[in-house]
Amino acid sequence: MTAPNGTVTVRRLKDLATLVSLSKRRGFVFQSSEVYGGLNSCWDYGPLGSAMKYNVKRIWWNAMTRRPNMCGIDAAILMHPMVWKASGHVDGFSDPLVDCKDCKTRFRADNTDSYINKKQCPTCGGKNLSEPRQFNLMFKTHMGPVEDQGSVIYLRPETAQGHYVNFQNCQVTTRYKIPFGIAAIGKSFRNEITPGNFIFRTREFEQMEMQFFVKPGTDEKWFNDWKEIRWSFYKKYGMNMANLRFHPHGPTELAHYAKAAEDVQYLFPMGWSELEGVHNRSDFDLTQHSKFSGKNLEYFDEASKEKYIPYVIETAVGCDRLFLAFMCDAYREEVTLDEKGQEDVRVVLGLHPEISPVKVAVLPLSKKDELCNLGEKLRDQLAEDFEVQYDESASIGKRYRRQDEIGTPYCVTVDFDTLNDQAVTVRHRDTMKQDRVAISALNEYVRKGMKESF
Repeated sequence: MTAPNGTVTVRRLKDLATLVSLSKRRGFVFQSSEVYGGLNSCWDYGPLGSAMKYNVKRIWWNAMTRRPNMCGIDAAILMHPMVWKASGHVDGFSDPLVDCKDCKTRFRADNTDSYINKKQCPTCGGKNLSEPRQFNLMFKTHMGPVEDQGSVIYLRPETAQGHYVNFQNCQVTTRYKIPFGIAAIGKSFRNEITPGNFIFRTREFEQMEMQFFVKPGTDEKWFNDWKEIRWSFYKKYGMNMANLRFHPHGPTELAHYAKAAEDVQYLFPMGWSELEGVHNRSDFDLTQHSKFSGKNLEYFDEASKEKYIPYVIETAVGCDRLFLAFMCDAYREEVTLDEKGQEDVRVVLGLHPEISPVKVAVLPLSKKDELCNLGEKLRDQLAEDFEVQYDESASIGKRYRRQDEIGTPYCVTVDFDTLNDQAVTVRHRDTMKQDRVAISALNEYVRKGMKESF
């Protein structure tokens, strides 16, 4: 119901707990190994979550690999141990770890205000603390039948090194000239001291990274160009741009390899946090791998007859964080009042249609065989082009609300008039506008609407 004056109040997401509840209830994200009590900071993507996550990866992959001079790779998770020695991860990829001797809490010394400012435990406030010690974030395992020091290998903490060690392989096989880029999507692993905030920071996560190889001297231009390209990506897919900002890294924040770096930060419910990084990595990576491997990784420019180690402009975003940002940004509660002043709340995930896990829901008005049989045929027709959900359970109003809550852009109602006019009613998620559309034209109607809706 709506109030007599038709006023609708929109409430945005206030806390992650609301999103965690929705994710569990509707099948987006589950606690990993939940039947055994769960495993800290590990999550499983459910039926809707896995579909949406695939869509997030697809739009990023297309945004990268459909550009000129851009290719993709899928590098192995397990790499030669010297890769991580050359990259600096063996010696320098660590966080300062502090133990509270009173409550036994472990925390990062460089990321806790209470410790930095007051040298006290962030959990109990006590000051009986250990001295900070460096804790390497890489997971170790062993390759082969004997577990000794010579068999130590690492689960990769980032996908980027696969780009660098395959730089020449990709350049030679694609015949691309500088500048060109390599994109990859893959799992990475970090033994984080303080994971949390749902899927924001986890120990197993998926990265989407692009390394763009450029001629020294052109790196600053390309750094700024890629900032603009990535900003446009978020705008294209419906992100509220007021919730995004760039955060330049100061001298004390820059990584050892970086000439310049800026984070794309998103205003999550817990505050402004890093969503994506754009980095000018200079020639550090190829220089290091050339040094440690003994292989010449210089690029020869046939036009100018120059040889040089390319600089690298990197864009790196966590798929899980981007998934979370899209969910946070899309969530809204539309509140109206009935005649008695009681709130009626419509929960909507206003996802871009390219990201929505379900594009169309087919809803027979009743469970009569003639409507359900026609609805199932219509489901098959739409499924040739779109992700479709068929639902005949509960009232039509409740079914609409279920689809609103999972972000379905279109609901198609099959009613008794459909049997005569071969047309259906299409309801739009965001406006609740309803159109009568011929079944023969339905796929094209949805396809056109998805292109024009954002």
